[in-house]
Amino acid sequence: MQWSLKLGTVAGTEVRVHITFALLLIWIWVMHYRIGGPTAAFEGVAFIVSVFLCVVLHEFGHIAAARQFGIKTPDITLLPIGGLARLERNPTRPLEEFVIAIAGPLVNVVIAGLIIMVVGGALGWEQLLAPQDPRVDFLTRLAGVNIFLVLFNMIPAFPMDGGRVLRAILAWRLPWARATTLAARIGQSMAVAMGVFGVFFSPLLILVAIFVYFSAETEAQGSELQAISAGTSISDVMMTDFATLASEARVGEAVELLLATSQSEFPVLNEAGRFEGLMTRESIVRAMKEKGAGAPVITVMRRDIPTVDEQSPVDVGLRLMQEAGAPALPVVDRSQRVVGCINYETIGELLMLRNADESFSLVDVFAACLDQVRTYRSVIATPSAMRSLG
Repeated sequence: MQWSLKLGTVAGTEVRVHITFALLLIWIWVMHYRIGGPTAAFEGVAFIVSVFLCVVLHEFGHIAAARQFGIKTPDITLLPIGGLARLERNPTRPLEEFVIAIAGPLVNVVIAGLIIMVVGGALGWEQLLAPQDPRVDFLTRLAGVNIFLVLFNMIPAFPMDGGRVLRAILAWRLPWARATTLAARIGQSMAVAMGVFGVFFSPLLILVAIFVYFSAETEAQGSELQAISAGTSISDVMMTDFATLASEARVGEAVELLLATSQSEFPVLNEAGRFEGLMTRESIVRAMKEKGAGAPVITVMRRDIPTVDEQSPVDVGLRLMQEAGAPALPVVDRSQRVVGCINYETIGELLMLRNADESFSLVDVFAACLDQVRTYRSVIATPSAMRSLG
């Protein structure tokens, strides 16, 4: 995820923290300092850090369960609103989805139970339900937060774990896409109710409701997209007639191609026809302003663009574009030579033509899916590759 810093690697999974997390710690410090001075400020920051350690353990609960089914987790990212674990691929069976989703909240149940055992008789429900009160004992507040995480995450709405548990239960009897749609609609209904409740009691609930509503919509559309693109490979939709740039080319040549063709992205290839980088419309314009037409393209091209195999499914290409924040991807063959190029527009157009003999509603759904993907690709990683908030 962009704007995140790597803290370290645990069991093959990168633990990252978003830069906005620092803003949360600063805000907590200031608020507690105003209440009780430096001591209260340090305790407030320590409490937030402890909460997010519980969130990390929650996410590693998902990770441990996913690995039982052979699903790797490249990284988890801590955000001010929780944690996100990115799975390498989707669960393929309802049982997998159920176990992976429920594993995170179970970790919080264990943490809360251990704290209650340690604190013992000093605990009361009033204290557990007031984790925001700095006058309550540190461990008691931490137990209360873990109880809250369980209850919040088990709300049957995406992107919370409860939404995925609900989908898994429905998928035992219904097709996956239908189960996702039904679970999303239930979650959206709860979001609307949450928003109405928030109007009268808490503005924060309105923000949560909006987030839940659109997350459910994105999940449903992503499932429809996956269903429609099933059986369609990258080679079926890639562009094979496209312009490229040699690695020794200058920015001026990229400008000429930009003006002479309808392309906005140009793969940069070496002498062997292998991918070196990508020149986009934005990088061309920026290079002209900053370095001029004579600058080598290899000094200004994007090098963080992945390649995709021509035999990969279409949804794999879409996921890679989203994760990299890339407008296009080069397509390679078994020898890693570039044989094609894909972007959001060509995938949408060619798949719509491929499915022209199917119902019009499916084409409409696919078009809507691509619109949603383009809208959210810079904000959210592929919905199906992101686990719930911790």
